[in-house]
Parts: sequence; structure tokens; C-alpha cells
Amino acid sequence: MKINKEGYGIIAVTAAILIVLYLATAGLAMGFEPLWAAVALGVVAAALLGFVALFFREPERPVLSDPQIVFAPADGTVVACEEVEEKEYFGRRMLQVSVFMSVTNVHVNWFPVGGTVSYYKYHPGKFLVAWHPKSSEENERTTTVVRTADGTEVLFRQIAGFVARRIVSYARAGAPAVQNSHCGFIKFGSRVDLLLPLGSEVLVKLGDKTVGSQTPVARLPKTE
Repeated sequence: MKINKEGYGIIAVTAAILIVLYLATAGLAMGFEPLWAAVALGVVAAALLGFVALFFREPERPVLSDPQIVFAPADGTVVACEEVEEKEYFGRRMLQVSVFMSVTNVHVNWFPVGGTVSYYKYHPGKFLVAWHPKSSEENERTTTVVRTADGTEVLFRQIAGFVARRIVSYARAGAPAVQNSHCGFIKFGSRVDLLLPLGSEVLVKLGDKTVGSQTPVARLPKTE
């Protein structure tokens, strides 16, 4: 387990703030309370720093590869499995599988399929709670489409929520996408939507827990 690079700055700033607050409050405590009060404040400050660092943990996981399988792009809970009208890129009905990331989940995101990034766009927006029906269309989000080797296209969206206010994506149009390699990061948790072609076999159900880059979410339909 290591710390993702997206957390370096935030962890450093948090540590500096906590040190300043500790020195100020511990000095006050030493003037009016026994030594244990300063020690207790130090323990609380260390716990808060550890809690923030936990958001940016990056686990070591085996790299799985299967051109027919769509893997979970994030750790979390399946909160949607339904047919929807996709308006931004395809303009047709698609199967949507959504994974909600809580603040306790790993926040790294992975490419669910391999191929070439055929479309990428960042959308500024609102910060509705991630399970709100309109969050997929109104929240801050990124849209990435990957074209697999057989020409099938899979779309996924990183969606910011009420807590998450910063999305990082490494995807760029025209660049290769390696299945289950890192595609980005959502700071402090949120949601990822997968949009799959009709005819895909969904392998998860509502309430299932997913492990990013490890859990098979769907099997793509075979092309002729």
C-alpha cells in the first residue's frame, strides 16, 4: 500500500495546519492543564492526519486483462443497473452500471476496458449528492470513451459529489488505454458511471460491492 501522488499536496498542507494548531492549543493546554492534555491533543492531530492520508491510499493489485470483460473502474457499491438514454456521445439507449464511492473507499479509478481513448471531455458543474438522479448530467464530471480492439465503445464518467470537489483524469483523446491501469482519481469519494452497449451481460446487481480493477462488471457482446 502506498500514497497516490494526488494526495501529496493535500497531506502536506493538512500536516502543516495541524502542527500550527497543535502548537497553539498544546501551549494553551500546558498553561492550564496537566501534561496529558497536550499528549491527547497530539494523538487527535495524528489521527486526523492519518484519516486524510487514508483517502489517498493506492493498493497494489494484480493487473487483469480480458477483452470481453468490463472491470469495475472503482471500489464501491453498485447503485444503478438500468437502461438509459445516453445523450452526450452515443445518442441512443445504453446499459448503465453505477458505482458509488464512499469516503472510506479507495479513490483511485481504473480503465475498465483496454483500447484507444476516442473521446474525452471535462464538464464543470454542480455538486449534488452523488446518488441524485441528475448528478450524471449536472455535477462536475468527466466523460471518457474507450474504443476496444474490435471496435466496441465503452463510456465511463467520473462524477463529483457533495463532498468530492476535485476530479483528476489521465485520459486524453487519441491516447492508448490499458485495461485496469490508472485512469484518474476522485478526491474524497463520489461515483463512476459505466455506459455499455445493449446486449452486454451485466454480472453485478444492486448493492454488490466492487473492487476496482478486479471485479467483473459486465461481459461485452461479441461482434460479428
